Amino acid sequence: QVQLVESGGGLVQAGGSLRLSCAASSRTFSSDAMGWFRQAPGKEREFVAALSWTGRTTNYADSVKGRFTISRDNAKSTVYLQMNNLKPEDTAVYSCAARFRGDASSRAGNYDFWGQGTQVTVSS
Repeated sequence: QVQLVESGGGLVQAGGSLRLSCAASSRTFSSDAMGWFRQAPGKEREFVAALSWTGRTTNYADSVKGRFTISRDNAKSTVYLQMNNLKPEDTAVYSCAARFRGDASSRAGNYDFWGQGTQVTVSS
């Protein structure tokens, strides 16, 4: 089965940047849509960003639009989330997800495989 492993989380000051990586063990990675979601303690999981399997379509939550960028490197079977101008409200566990030949869906239920997540903490 597909395995996803996130990395790159950490503690940063407000206004700083982080780049998250999601390494995928998937025979069909180049045909997988990839998404990023986050969940803060006591809150529901929320959509952050997604990239269609073709790489031609992106989708961002309004709260991160203009600050975050999702990208993929099929040769490395890795998806990235570049996070700039981080805010304290961005603090959460960030998880990546995959769906075979999916579009850039914002619905968590559309994804079939999930990573364990990486913690991002933004201090004021």
